[in-house]
Amino acid sequence: MLAVQSNLANTYQAIGRSNEALQMRRDVYLGILKLKGNESIDTLRAACNYAAGLSGSNLSEETKALLRKMTPAARRVLGESHDFTFTMRGLYATALYMDASATLDDLRESVATFEDTARIARRTLGSAHPTTEWIEKTLQEAREGLRDSAQVNRNNYAGDDEAHATNRASPPTTASA
Repeated sequence: MLAVQSNLANTYQAIGRSNEALQMRRDVYLGILKLKGNESIDTLRAACNYAAGLSGSNLSEETKALLRKMTPAARRVLGESHDFTFTMRGLYATALYMDASATLDDLRESVATFEDTARIARRTLGSAHPTTEWIEKTLQEAREGLRDSAQVNRNNYAGDDEAHATNRASPPTTASA
């Protein structure tokens, strides 16, 4: 039954019914998790599909929460060089840098995760493999996001220095009681 639901979720996604596909992927993931635990390859596959749906719906917090839980299981059960592990790590790193509230630390973690994943993917799959190409492409996007954010922070910091210098030059006024 869960396999049929998973296939139906793929069909819903293909015809543009993303919300229904996402709900169905969630149900499949939770059903398989309940039946087989978090270290079954079937659970890891369902988690990967659900995470991809969450990521495609720009649900960064939910994506990160799911992948913080499931990526260590994928690494333990499948190893560093399995496609599900690559996909989970890539989706997690994407969720980090796509989050509108991402901090510089989040962006740095995203880039570091992509760099490590890309290195392993190049070594095990080769640079022409589609998974490696996807990781490399999103690594570049994450680096651009980090570079842009760091520049904004530098500009803001420089602006803060000017504001502090202005405040030091003329003491703040106090309100009368």
